[in-house]
This record gives sequence, C-alpha cells and structure tokens, in this order.
Amino acid sequence: MFSNDLGHNKFKRILAAASTSLLVACSAVGATGSEQPSAVPVLSVPDFTQVVAQTEGSVVNIRTTEAVPVRASRPGPGSNDPYEMFRWFFGPDFMPPGMPGPRGRNAPDAEQQERTVPRGVGSGFIISEDGYILTNNHVVTKANGIFVTLTSGKEYKAEVIGTDPRTDVALIKIDAKDLTPLPIGDSAKLKKGQWVLAIGSPFGLDSTVTSGIVSAINRDTGDYLPFIQTDVAVNPGNSGGPLINLAGQVVGVNSQIISQSGGFMGISLAIPIDEAMRVVKQLKEHGKVTRGRIGVQISTVPDDVAKAIGLDEAKGAMVSNVEQGGPAAEAGIRSGDVIIKFDGKDIKHMSDLPRIVGATKPDSRVDLEVWRKGKAVELRVKVGEMPSPDAATPDSKSEAPKAIPADALGLKVTEVPEQEREKLGFKGGVQIVEAEEPAATAGLTEGDIIVTINDTDVTDPGQYAKIVSGLDKSRAAALLVVRGEQSQWVTITPKK
Repeated sequence: MFSNDLGHNKFKRILAAASTSLLVACSAVGATGSEQPSAVPVLSVPDFTQVVAQTEGSVVNIRTTEAVPVRASRPGPGSNDPYEMFRWFFGPDFMPPGMPGPRGRNAPDAEQQERTVPRGVGSGFIISEDGYILTNNHVVTKANGIFVTLTSGKEYKAEVIGTDPRTDVALIKIDAKDLTPLPIGDSAKLKKGQWVLAIGSPFGLDSTVTSGIVSAINRDTGDYLPFIQTDVAVNPGNSGGPLINLAGQVVGVNSQIISQSGGFMGISLAIPIDEAMRVVKQLKEHGKVTRGRIGVQISTVPDDVAKAIGLDEAKGAMVSNVEQGGPAAEAGIRSGDVIIKFDGKDIKHMSDLPRIVGATKPDSRVDLEVWRKGKAVELRVKVGEMPSPDAATPDSKSEAPKAIPADALGLKVTEVPEQEREKLGFKGGVQIVEAEEPAATAGLTEGDIIVTINDTDVTDPGQYAKIVSGLDKSRAAALLVVRGEQSQWVTITPKK
C-alpha cells in the first residue's frame, strides 16, 4: 500500500516536471518568432432556440376531410329485418345463405349517400401577411375541406388557390390579416453539412421541431425537381412544412421520405424553395403552372458513348426520339444529338434539360447547342407548351377501358389510348389512372405511362399485372415512366 502511494507521488512529480518543460519550450518557440501551428477550431452543436422562437409561429397545422360514399339499405336502424344485424357487422354487401334477392351494393333498395370523414394531417407555412400558405399538393388533393390551425390555436377554413402535381406544390389561402410570413432564403446557396431544421406536425403532433444537416443537394428523383436531401427527422404529417436554415429563413418544403417502413429512416427530401416560389408565382397569377416543351425523348450519356462521339466528358442529354412536327423537329434536332446547352445554360445531367425547358415560357425562341458528329452545332427552337396531366379528356362515345385494382406498387392502370401511343411513337405500355402508396411517394401520378418494369417491356394491363405480382417484395423495382414527352426511371419497393 505504502509503496504504491510512493510510486504514485513520484509519477505525479515526473508529470509536473514534464508539463513545466513543455510550457517553457512553447514559450521559447513563441519568443523566437517561429510560426506556431494553427489551432483546430472546436465546433459545437448550435443552439436552435432563437431560430425556433422566430419561426414556429409561421408554421401551421393542416387537416383535411373528404367525402366518401356509403351505402344504406332502406329499412334503416330499428328495422325488423332479421338480417340487418349481420350487415351491420359484415358490411352492406353481406348476404346470408338463403336470403332472397340481392341485398348488396347493386340491390334495388340500396341508396348512395356521402359522408365526410377525416382524411389526413399535414403542415404548411405562411408566406404573406394576407393569408397565403404554401404546402404540398398531396396534403390537399382530393380534400373537400381544408382547415388551417395557427400556433395560437385559432382555426380557419382554407381555399385552394392552385396546385401543381408535378412539383407537389400547393398554394392555399385563409381569410386572415397581419400574419407573420417566414422569410424566404436562397436554396441555391445550401451546402452539404449545413445545419437545418424542420417544423411541422408529424403524426398530428403540432409544432414539432427536428434538426439535422443537408446530406445531399440536387438529388435527382423527379424530372422537374432537384431535391434537397437531409437527415432531419421527417415523418407523416411533416409534409408541406418548412426546412429552415440557422438564419431563420425557409430554404425548402419538406415533401418526401425514403423509407421501407413508412417512418423516418435517416433520409428525407425537400423541394428547394426557389423552385417552389416559381410555382407559387404562377399559381397566384393564373391558378395553374404553364411549362415549356420541345418534343424530345432523352437519355443519359454514358462514359463510353461520350468518348466514342468525342465529348470531353459524359454530359448533356442524348436525344433518343424526336416528335414528328414538334418544336425540336422544326428546329432541326435529330435523334442521336446530345443537347449540351439550352438558353445559355449548360446541361450537365440529363435531368437538367426538362427542368430548364419546363421553366421556359412557351412561344419564346431559345438558342441551344447540340453535339453532332464530333462538333457543337447551334440551333434555335420555338418552345411549345406542355399539356397539363388532365388536358386529355376521354371520348364520351367510347367506353373507358376497365382498370385493374390497385396492386403491390399502389397503382391502378389501364390501356394507353391509341392516339397517345401514336403521338409518342411506341407500342404497349399502361397508363396510370390512380396512384396510392408507395407509388405516390415515388412521384407517380395520374396520366403517367409505364413502358418497362426492370428489364421487361410492358405490353398491356394483363401482362403488367403478372409482372407486378411476380416482383421481389424485398427489393425495389425499376419502372421506366413517360410523362408528357419525357421519360425517366423510377424505383418503387412493392408492398408486402
């Protein structure tokens, strides 16, 4: 015991002497004017309290309702019908053995009614003092009632000013004044590693704040949006809420999560606020969004192809098909051309082109540059107008093709109209008539056309159903989707 104490005291004296020598040596170095090594900055987690206090009052809770059809039999409650109790438990279509006549949904004594039920909960944020609120399209679509609750607890009924399914942006308005809007930031200045906050109503829990960092920028998952990827915890109910930087400015609109369970798994996606505000401007002015188009189908430029055609790097958008009589055909664009510049903007990735063209005003004349036979060729194109997804109306004289039920991808599909096939120049495929989860989260919407699943071309709804039923539910399937004149691969993990 004593020897251990003595050894310990001796060790302390040696350590103290070494520390003194080190301090003297450091002082001597400083005295000679020699450059001392720069200290590594010590970083700490920022205090978010001030940012939250400045911004959470501008974030709102959005709840929606929808009308659903219900069937009621004429006898009604209290009836002496002995089978009414069975239908109460098993549904209006239940018909016990031996029951005379149909009593289900097609029965002559069944009448259709509508009932308003809660639909969902989302988030939004105030962008003007007079009640304009920005949220996601999927938060308010198909709703027959939209109710906005402020942090003060006051509730308003909102009206839809306009929506844009392609970017999942919706603009709604409440009858209120002197509100505090969120300052709009610059999403183009975001960098990886930057701290950001999300405020919203996950699972209906109002004014919930989560934090994280920007984990990627310009994440390509759609043809019109370069998403902001973060590791901020975003869950169902956060949709439409703001992504906020440490200056208290909104830089994005929380829109999607990448998840196999339906809950947060470390990756969330937000719409850049500059993209969202461009949409808001058109929705305010016209109630809809008008986009440009040039009438080409495009694909990526692989490295080996770039080298073979003389490009210094794999860049641009390769034209795989040109619409006959379309703007690109009239401008002289050919299949096999690589579009490397449009309206003075470089096309670094294939997905850059539809975004830039879409943001161009229809009927404007724009210079573009294509790579053809080893050299750059300048052309001029008159930009056309992209038709809205609901622009095509079915022929009232012809019976609409029958859609198959929603499948493991969450899709209901039908045959592609013949005139659409002729217009796009391909055979087969199926057209989406309704998109539920998980397809809706992947960005698919009504009117999209599916032409390929993994490595199999889709020919008709029956063959499509067989392909989907045979998909491996433990891994994502790749779908080649055509929307308007553009095509893109989209991955969806089937429901188990």
